[in-house]
Amino acid sequence: MSTLSSVFKLGFLATVLLLTGCATSNNPKDPLEGYNRAMYKFNDTVDKAILKPVAKGYDTVMPAPLSQGVSNFFSNLNDITVIINDLLQFKFKQAADHTGRFVLNTTVGVAGIFDVASLSGNYKGNEDFGQTLGAWGVEPGAYVVLPFFGPRTVRDSFGMIGDYYTDPMTYVEGPGARNAFRAVRIVDTRANLLKAEKVLDEAATSDEYSYVRDAYLQHRQYLVYDGHPPSSDDDFDVFDE
Repeated sequence: MSTLSSVFKLGFLATVLLLTGCATSNNPKDPLEGYNRAMYKFNDTVDKAILKPVAKGYDTVMPAPLSQGVSNFFSNLNDITVIINDLLQFKFKQAADHTGRFVLNTTVGVAGIFDVASLSGNYKGNEDFGQTLGAWGVEPGAYVVLPFFGPRTVRDSFGMIGDYYTDPMTYVEGPGARNAFRAVRIVDTRANLLKAEKVLDEAATSDEYSYVRDAYLQHRQYLVYDGHPPSSDDDFDVFDE
């Protein structure tokens, strides 16, 4: 099964579950809570059994400078997605700034291994197609936990399709090389989250699922509205019951 096929099917699954009301709850922001809790537990089990141990091993054997270089490399590639979504949201000045960042890191920073742009004050941006859909007025829809991909909304699930097409890894020749790059990126990303996981364990004392859900929805709200969400927007007021 191709990666793109998986993305389409997962997005379709989220929509079908929403429309059929499978495993519903009374929470308007999380109508699929029964299903979502089960999928959250599944993802957590897979993570603890496979991904987390691999990430710990990676973090142990990789020297810190080399690990940072790998993270910088993939972050630099992601700037292409950021720039495209800047343009789709008509943020032309931001697109120019992020393009300058990408060019500087790709050249002086040796394919992005060294983040020289941040040292000069041009910091990493965060834009994806889910945010672009939000900027275009598409409602977030229900919260849904996708297998392996984790927390999403219906809007963000379909946004993954746009992210797939703007990801440079999609165009790497040969499935072996492409999958190897993706595997390294996944492990590197998970390794970078090891320290953040301690914060989650301390904060989510009673219900980790609810904490992650509310934090995700609040974070996406913040990103879609560039840090200035409308206080009267009930669709995004995730903590107002």
